[in-house]
Amino acid sequence: MATTQRDLYEVLGVGRSATADELKKAYRKLAMQFHPDRNNEADAADRFKEVNHAYEILSDQAKRERYDRFGHAGVEGAGGPQGFEGFSNFDGFGDIFDAFFGGSRSGRRRSGPTRGADLRVALDLEFKEAVFGADKEITYKRAETCQECTGTGAAPGTEPEVCGTCSGAGEIRRAQQSVFGQFVNVTACPRCKGEGRVIASPCVHCRGVGLQRNERTINVTIPRGVDNGSQIRISGEGEGGPRGGGAGNLYVVLNVKPHEVFERVEDHILYELPVNMAQAALGATVPIPTLDGEEDVEIPPGTQSGDDFVIRGRGVPHLRGSGRGDMIVRATVVIPDELTDDQRQLLEQLAETMGTPTLPKRQKSFFERLRDAVAG
Repeated sequence: MATTQRDLYEVLGVGRSATADELKKAYRKLAMQFHPDRNNEADAADRFKEVNHAYEILSDQAKRERYDRFGHAGVEGAGGPQGFEGFSNFDGFGDIFDAFFGGSRSGRRRSGPTRGADLRVALDLEFKEAVFGADKEITYKRAETCQECTGTGAAPGTEPEVCGTCSGAGEIRRAQQSVFGQFVNVTACPRCKGEGRVIASPCVHCRGVGLQRNERTINVTIPRGVDNGSQIRISGEGEGGPRGGGAGNLYVVLNVKPHEVFERVEDHILYELPVNMAQAALGATVPIPTLDGEEDVEIPPGTQSGDDFVIRGRGVPHLRGSGRGDMIVRATVVIPDELTDDQRQLLEQLAETMGTPTLPKRQKSFFERLRDAVAG
């Protein structure tokens, strides 16, 4: 029966717009997680091959473009997760691990159950939810302890047996002679993958893995002042560990939707206020929207387009610590596209009384004005 190939971006846990650096970072994390010399799960080797295959395709721009257009059919000749041909100059998984991450392997098997993998999910937030906080519900899928075998991987009524290949040691030692003398090569047992035990009668529900994939729904409290890209860690809500190992963590990455009229700069809010020529010249009291509701702002006579006014404490609450940022109101003088006859006549009369204007002082950049404004 044909097997369904997973989406390569899903394998690496990245979006389709991921950069080369993001792909490499995701690959290195997963390669470390599923490396058979460090991961004793039954499917670790297959997952490791799958991760390598995904990175081989997506790290090559030409192959990535073919995959984006045609899917797996466009890159079928590049080797699959079960027949990965990359890194052919290395002798086994250990050399791949050492080449990418440095150091040497100890050759000793892990003591105790392996901790489960961390998970990452994205959560969309409205602008004000990020500013003032919110309680959100998220639903995602994760590997959890199989209820049928209670995580042992063995069929109910049976127990894992001592591995006959390594006699329960979980490792194979081979003495070799070289010009430098005798040395002992220690590798994980290929039969039990370093666990020291094998399952003669696997659980039919989890196929001997000890884990089942289930859908989970949890409530997440979003603190005040988070920003786009902020990450919340929830301990113990990631993938369950094999053979009774503890669960990993869940990382919730926040995607904050832009606001219709407000722009956020750190913990400050920028609002662009349109004013007409008369309001700018004569001054006015103008109602404006804020995060807390409508307020009046005073526009002084002679206001120039680009002038900024500060409303203290009407910005975003500080994520760490008390208080809030400020709201910066930037005046923009709007020149009308069309005039009535009366308006034109009045402006013509005004123009006769006004001489040639002088340019205002050179305007500072927005960030310079922002720094001056919040500094008082």
